[in-house]
Parts: sequence; structure tokens; C-alpha cells
Amino acid sequence: MTSEKATATLTSRRSRRLPPEVNILLVLIGIALVFEILGWILAGQSFLMNTQRLRIIILQVSVIGIIAVGVTQVIITGGVDLSSGSVVGMTAMIAASFAQSSTWARPVYPGLTDLPFVIPIAIGLGVGLLAGIINGWLIAQTKIPPFIATLGMMVSARGIAKWYTKGSPISGLTDQFNFIGTSIWPVIVFLLVALIFHIALRYTRYGKFTYAIGANAQAARVSGINIERHLIKVYAIAGLLAGLAGIVTAARAQTAQSGMGVTYELDAIAAAVIGGTSLTGGIGRITGTVIGAIILGVMISGFTFLRVDAYYQEIIKGIIIVAAVVIDVYRQEKEKSLSFVTPGNHPGPFFHEVMK
Repeated sequence: MTSEKATATLTSRRSRRLPPEVNILLVLIGIALVFEILGWILAGQSFLMNTQRLRIIILQVSVIGIIAVGVTQVIITGGVDLSSGSVVGMTAMIAASFAQSSTWARPVYPGLTDLPFVIPIAIGLGVGLLAGIINGWLIAQTKIPPFIATLGMMVSARGIAKWYTKGSPISGLTDQFNFIGTSIWPVIVFLLVALIFHIALRYTRYGKFTYAIGANAQAARVSGINIERHLIKVYAIAGLLAGLAGIVTAARAQTAQSGMGVTYELDAIAAAVIGGTSLTGGIGRITGTVIGAIILGVMISGFTFLRVDAYYQEIIKGIIIVAAVVIDVYRQEKEKSLSFVTPGNHPGPFFHEVMK
């Protein structure tokens, strides 16, 4: 009887709790207000009332956000993807080589210029998808830790990006291809991607399986989920989205370079963690990741606005990431202590909730 009352109390507390995105949104508002106040004190001007600055923030966030949507799903399964930044560089180079204009003096493939823009896009997405499938297969079938498998892909993809044109940039891209990166199109792509996978994670079997594997892999296997096949799907999607980010990056810059995407994987992981995704797996939402990406964008723009040295910016960003992880660990420990009141020896209420 006592355990039943305790379980009812725990359920009541959870039902009264605000969505985690609300807390993250409050953090975003707080950070923006801090930069606004510091802007008037130190620079004598507004941080938030500059439309050009806000536009730059949104555009910067879009590419990292696209990657972060895929990385979030990987982290929810209990894994990690360190290869996304290098995949961005690799796909940018390969896609751009098929998007060159015949007016360019030295195209990579002289016989394949002025192609319809859907061809380089399809090729870039295919390259990203292949990289993701390889990551997923290595993790699912060979049981290599995700850190090692994706680290290997990170090094290999960056090497391919450099080898592809012997380090030379690729320019002379067609206007059709470059259109993807103009105006607010990167933002539209980001928001569409976020919406699609928000729905997929929250309302489909794909999402339920993803959460179940991260919450308790053994219980998920016992319940009939093919963990290996699903992990390949998750990593394939992460690779696909990294490929999409590479295409958008090349189109925005109207050129492709092998160094594109460096440290993007860290920013994407940071956006997911700041947005409430747990590195232990089983917890995370796309809406939180979107807000986390915006927080990163506001921070970077704010530091630049206040003329903080780039080296200090990296130090501060690292401290914030570590703080977010510490808070997540504290929250997980608190949840575990509350979950001990759950009667019976079973995976707990969260696993059963996602498996409904």
C-alpha cells in the first residue's frame, strides 16, 4: 500500500512538472537579456534590436541545427556521433564538384557541368547517408563503441575531403545550387527538418524504439526490438542530415573547401546537451535541441558583439557544455532516487510509457 502511494505521488509530481523546454527557453531569454544589458553598458548600443545581427544568428544556427537534429537522435540511443563535422566537409566538396557551371575555367568534371541542381543535392545526401550507414553498421554489427567508430569516420571523411581535390577549393557553382543557401532558405530547411523529426520521435514507432533503446537496451531487445537494425537507421539519418548541412554550407558560401565543418560536431552535441538531451540516453527532445542551438548562436554573436577574444569564447563555451552535463547528471541521479519507489523489478515507468 505504501509503495502504491509513493508511486502515485511520483506520478502526480511528474504530471505537475513543466515541460523541460520551458526551463531551457527561460535560460535563452536570460542570456539574451544579459547581452542586451552588457551591450548598453560596454558598447553603448542594443544587442537585440539589431535586425541584421538577429538574421546572422538565425542563419548561423540553421546549419548547426540541422546536424544537431541527427545528433540528438544518436545521443538518445545512448551513442555519440563525432563524424558529422567531417561529413559536412566531405559532402560539401563532393556535391559542389557536380554543381559547377560551364563558365568556370577549371571544373572538377569538365563533362558534368551545368547539371540540374537536384543531382548534386542527391549525390551529397547519398554520400552523407552512406557515411551514416557505415557508422551504424560498425556500431551495431561489430560492437565497436560509438566513440571509436565515429572517430574513425571523422578522420577518414576529413581525409577524403582533402584528397578529393588535393586540398583545392571548388568554386564556380551554379546559381540554382547556390539558391539553397540564400535568403532564409537555410532556416526553412532547418525548421522543416526539426518539425519532421519532432513528429517522428514523438508519434511514431521509430521514436518509441529510439527512446526505448536508450532507456534500457536489454529490455528493448526482450520486447522484440531489433536493436542492430534500428541503430543503423538512426546513424544513417544522422549521416543524411550531416550531408544536408554540407550542401547548405557550400551553397551559402558559394564555394566548397575541405576545412568546412570543423568542430561542427562539437557544436551540435553542445546544442543537444544544452537543450536537455541526456548523454546517458533515453531522454531528449528536438524542440529542446532547437532552443539549445539558438542559445549557442546567441552566445557566439553576443561574445563577438562585446569583442570578446575568440580564444576566450571557446573556453567559455567549454565551461557551459560541462556545466550542462553536470546539471544533467544531477537531474538523472535525482530521477533515479525518486524511481526507487517504483514497485517490482522492471525497467521503470519511462520504458513502459515509450513502448505503449
